[in-house]
Amino acid sequence: MQYSTLYRLFSETRKICTDSRKVEEGCLFIALKGPSFNGNDFVLSSLQEGASYALADEPRPEFKDEPRVIQVENGLVALQSIAQEHRHKLRIPIIGLTGSNGKTTSKELLNSALSRTYSTYATKGNLNNHIGVPLSILEIGTDHEIAIIEMGANHQKEIQFLCTIAHPDAGFITNIGLAHLEGFGGEEGVYIGKKELFDHLISQDGKLFVNADDTKVANAAQDAVCVTYGKSDACHFQGEFEIQDNRLIVHWWRDIDPYKRTIKTQLTGSYNFSNVMAAVAVARYYGVPDVDIRRGIEAYRPDNNRSQIEHTNRGNTLIVDCYNANPSSMQAAIENLSLESSERKVALVGDMLELGAVGPQKHQETVDQLRTNGIEAYLVGELFGQADTTGFEHFRTTEELGAYIKVNPIEGACILLKGSRRMKLEQLLELL
Repeated sequence: MQYSTLYRLFSETRKICTDSRKVEEGCLFIALKGPSFNGNDFVLSSLQEGASYALADEPRPEFKDEPRVIQVENGLVALQSIAQEHRHKLRIPIIGLTGSNGKTTSKELLNSALSRTYSTYATKGNLNNHIGVPLSILEIGTDHEIAIIEMGANHQKEIQFLCTIAHPDAGFITNIGLAHLEGFGGEEGVYIGKKELFDHLISQDGKLFVNADDTKVANAAQDAVCVTYGKSDACHFQGEFEIQDNRLIVHWWRDIDPYKRTIKTQLTGSYNFSNVMAAVAVARYYGVPDVDIRRGIEAYRPDNNRSQIEHTNRGNTLIVDCYNANPSSMQAAIENLSLESSERKVALVGDMLELGAVGPQKHQETVDQLRTNGIEAYLVGELFGQADTTGFEHFRTTEELGAYIKVNPIEGACILLKGSRRMKLEQLLELL
């Protein structure tokens, strides 16, 4: 069946479903496959639950007598192709973003700023891969005036492919650091992979927004005409920051207007300065008034264990940033903790995964940074267990650390929680 025909089926209800637990009346169900699931098992039940049609990529006998089951060669390719068709019909700007750290925070900050002026769509959660991006594109409706699509990757050519679905008109790279080193094939591979967004925009005469404080991002922009932001006097949007009561405050101005605007964010960490500046630069470019940019960014409250500040009845101030971790974000988080005014600073850090051969080295560097800064630390995971942890407590699992804290409570401290998602450090929150 032609993908244009499949798009017409989608157009009837504008609802796509790939999760049999979330079937909506009238939706188009698409069977996808993964290591531990096969959507073809739920094709008939999705129709019983109210789906109008279902796409299957296995010719099972039980499908033959059901005219609403449509056979396709590959369910994922069908999903992506329908999304490409939908993107071609959209007549609104789409802003793409990627980066090693801060993608979701930057997306939410920008969404909060843009939505003061526009009916805005933004990627929900972190649906930023080869499945999430097409699903996000298909959620953009006729009432939306601008869209923000987050794109993640753990190997080269992935951003390039996602750009063929999202076709962004503008975009930015938050930073280029040390994330997914194993999949990208090292630091140079990360640079090449993230640069693919700028490569696409340059080829399509799109607008680049460039974090001039990140040398790799600036280099990735080549000689393209772009809008720059950062601390440098040479930037179109310039800024500086301070930390008050664990909160980031950003002062920004333009190269053509030195008047300083102030934004008092709900974020922690100097590393969020560039995320705020990206939102400022992009929103201002699209005509959002300064006052609405400020109101939008100040209204954003981080959640889902990203750059959150919490105060507990044990007298602790928690910096909850344990949604994920890589060497770049870990280094920035520890540096931020070292600058806190609290007399007692504690780091609860878990393994950083997907680093490949350099994993042991990067974990040792983290331990050395903690030691150099005189930070009290509790280390969790097998990779930290391979490092010289002299002077620190080490635990194989988060559960073991939790049991230790129950007996040895931490009180009156500024505490950082940072580790890869699979370490589940958020389980410790109720103990702090």
